[in-house]
Order: sequence, then structure tokens, then C-alpha cells
Amino acid sequence: MEKVRQVANFCIGRAVLFGWLAIGCIMLSFSFNPVIAFRAGAVLALLMSSILLVKALSASRTNPRRTEVWIYLDKGTRPVNAEAQRIFRDIMRESYARFAQGVFVIACLLFMLSIVFLGLGVEMTIPIPRAPAGG
Repeated sequence: MEKVRQVANFCIGRAVLFGWLAIGCIMLSFSFNPVIAFRAGAVLALLMSSILLVKALSASRTNPRRTEVWIYLDKGTRPVNAEAQRIFRDIMRESYARFAQGVFVIACLLFMLSIVFLGLGVEMTIPIPRAPAGG
């Protein structure tokens, strides 16, 4: 079952990495104001952590054949009996929960960075372009 754990961590980790790519792009779009950028990243990371927790809670009801991990496993390591499928679901739940915990910790760090920049006096306003005077 160690092979299942490795494949599950690979598949979930790749999905989380793509989520962080999207969060990073959004944070980059707010780079004119670090407070807003870190706060947006924290909120989106909390959303991703929530999604991972929902996936972890629903892993016990998911058919293993309908997962991406099943596709990556060769026929010799796929769970065939009921006990192996239960262990497979437990591994999936554990992997989702571990990634959700890691994302939550990073979200807390992003909130802390936002608070630090706010404490340093960085304004939390979005600049609005003005029309040139003397028109």
C-alpha cells in the first residue's frame, strides 16, 4: 500500500500545486499593495484548504475506481477486495487531510504577513487612475 500512498501524494500534490499557481497569479496581480496581495492569497488558500477538507471527508464514500490515483496504479497494486478498498480510502483521506493542514498553515502565514505590512503603515487601498488635469 506504500505505492498507493506515493501515487496519492503525487496526484493530490500536483492538484495543490496548480491551485497555488492560480493563487500566485492573483497575488501577483495585487502586487501594487502587499496587504491586499497577502490577504487575497490567504483567503484563497483558506478556500483551497476547505475544498481539501471536503475531499478528505468524502473520501470514505468515493469509489476508488473513480479517482485519478486508480488510473496511475498498475493492475497489480489496485485494490480488489473490500479490505484493500477500505485501506485505499483511508490513504486518500489521510493524504487530503495532510495537504489541507499544510495549506491552512500557509494561509495563516499569509494572514500574518498581511498584518505585518498593515502594521508597517502600508495602506490597504486600491489606487484609482485619475484623468489628466487641464483637459
